[in-house]
Amino acid sequence: MSNLFVKTLREDPSDAEIISHKLLIRAGYIRRCAPGIYAWLPLGLMVLNKVEAIVRREMELAGAQEVHFPALLPADLYQASGRWEDYGPNMFRLKDRKEVDMVLAPTHEEAFTTLVRDMFASYKDLPLMIYQIQTKYRDEARPRAGLLRGREFIMKDAYSFDLDQAGLDRSYEAQRQAYQRIFARLGLETVIVSAMSGAMGGSRSEEFLHPTPVGEDTYVRSPGGYAANIEAVVTLRPSPRPVDGLPPAVVQATPDATTIATLVAAANAPGAPVRQASGEAVPGVQGVPWTAADTLKNVVVAVTHPDSRRELAVIGVPGDRDVDMTRLAAAMFPAEVDPATEEDFARHPELVRGYIGPQVLGANAPDPDSAVSYFLDPRVVAGTSWITGANRTGYHVFGLVAGRDFLAAGDPGQPVADVAEVLPGDPAPDGSGPLEPARGIEMGHIFQLGRKYADAFGLRVAGQDGQLVTVTMGSYGVGVTRAVAAVAEENADQRGLIWPVNLAPAEVHVIAAGKDEAIFEAAGRLAQDLEQASLSVLYDDRPKVSAGVKFADAELLGMPFILVVGRGLACGVVELKERRSGQVTELSVDDAAAQIRRTVTAASEAIAARIANLSTNNLPPPTQ
Repeated sequence: MSNLFVKTLREDPSDAEIISHKLLIRAGYIRRCAPGIYAWLPLGLMVLNKVEAIVRREMELAGAQEVHFPALLPADLYQASGRWEDYGPNMFRLKDRKEVDMVLAPTHEEAFTTLVRDMFASYKDLPLMIYQIQTKYRDEARPRAGLLRGREFIMKDAYSFDLDQAGLDRSYEAQRQAYQRIFARLGLETVIVSAMSGAMGGSRSEEFLHPTPVGEDTYVRSPGGYAANIEAVVTLRPSPRPVDGLPPAVVQATPDATTIATLVAAANAPGAPVRQASGEAVPGVQGVPWTAADTLKNVVVAVTHPDSRRELAVIGVPGDRDVDMTRLAAAMFPAEVDPATEEDFARHPELVRGYIGPQVLGANAPDPDSAVSYFLDPRVVAGTSWITGANRTGYHVFGLVAGRDFLAAGDPGQPVADVAEVLPGDPAPDGSGPLEPARGIEMGHIFQLGRKYADAFGLRVAGQDGQLVTVTMGSYGVGVTRAVAAVAEENADQRGLIWPVNLAPAEVHVIAAGKDEAIFEAAGRLAQDLEQASLSVLYDDRPKVSAGVKFADAELLGMPFILVVGRGLACGVVELKERRSGQVTELSVDDAAAQIRRTVTAASEAIAARIANLSTNNLPPPTQ
């Protein structure tokens, strides 16, 4: 410790919000350079290297070979794939001295594809799986949570190259199982959820989420095993209903009813229209009140496309739900979505705030070519009746029927937008029970890219019949620096970090607790004995630091075992403290190294046993 490049802090950093961010900085594992950008110090690098070693080992077992690309790449690669525009402001762009556009790569699909294209020409060269562990760059608008949401980060990205879909399925499953083993070895619980591919493109997509309240990702799961990222949840769509016989829509004065709550109150006031239907209880009849679910809320948003073109869109959802902006952003990608501004409304006087109805929107408008785009929730099907705006200040229309009075979702010219918030208790799309929301950290993401990048870059090989075949690809990413943060988040208490034995910078932290020279001599000798027993050791040999400070630093730094050489030395004993449980055991000085060796070995074997039990027989099945 007297030579270690580290400085511990007693106070939390002012900008740190979560445990891992606070403790990794306080314990001297990382140091902030700029928002979302961190330097790695010796202790942090030791943990990072161990995480990378786990990833490398599992990639090797999955049949992947390691390569390494530069982070700085020419823009023309991304222009060819379309991601120059798709990534928008999240991509770091720059020019070299010759004014050539360059990129700090967010991911490397393009570079991997062109490399294989230039080297392979025959089906005999495939299948192939290659990967790298490398620094990535994304210009996050709001970097936060330390290593969990940074602008520079280390990621493992692997890519598979196969002749056909069957080969891709095999490669995908090999990576899927490797990911489960990686996270088991890291001691991180993960939930595999259906996901969206986003800027990566492709079809099948799954995320590995670590459940935690500090996670930025929302996902849902059901008792029957359905699990999906909130962006990928599919709403069960009701069957269309007949429109014949439904009463005509009625326009009703509803002064000051500019919100769903005030509209429902107005709908239930004396004299408000009722909806008639034979043989069924309906709002307004026999005391059954109207509810927010009977209203059609029309939410106005501004959509900015990658080419900077800005337009408005309106999303129609049942009034008992809000538009989920995360789901909407995923659905509108690569465009960006924001709430409409006063200036936006000023340019569209047909949008009467608080009273917007579908009659003037999209394909329902008198001139659909110039109308504001309109998207409807999947629940709005033909035959459903709604209270919604009449496009006049102070008026709503009751009994406006989809498919009769305005186009229903799924009708020609009426696009569907499955972007409403998912509420607890909503049915899972596979019928496996009610959905419950949870939070998680995205630890890994795997995609079946298909032929998107192979088509863009002409990656074809000669098949067995001599005809050219377009290669089909998969992409598989693990957040390596994010894994360090997730492990730290999961393994900590109010005093500091508590590293698992297989990830800790050192297995044993030896403390010389006292001023007597004999204590330092015994502590140094024990540190050497432990190293000779093949254990990694951090020895606090600082001569002018109090025992209290050394104990506080040891708990903050988080080595799994702390060996204290202090007053008990006069009686021939030392103390071994297990950091996680707090259990303290007195050991004979003469036998201490051997006993600690057995203790550490037992902890390591427990981790190995957990991995050994992770077999293909008990891995979770793929989500569909």
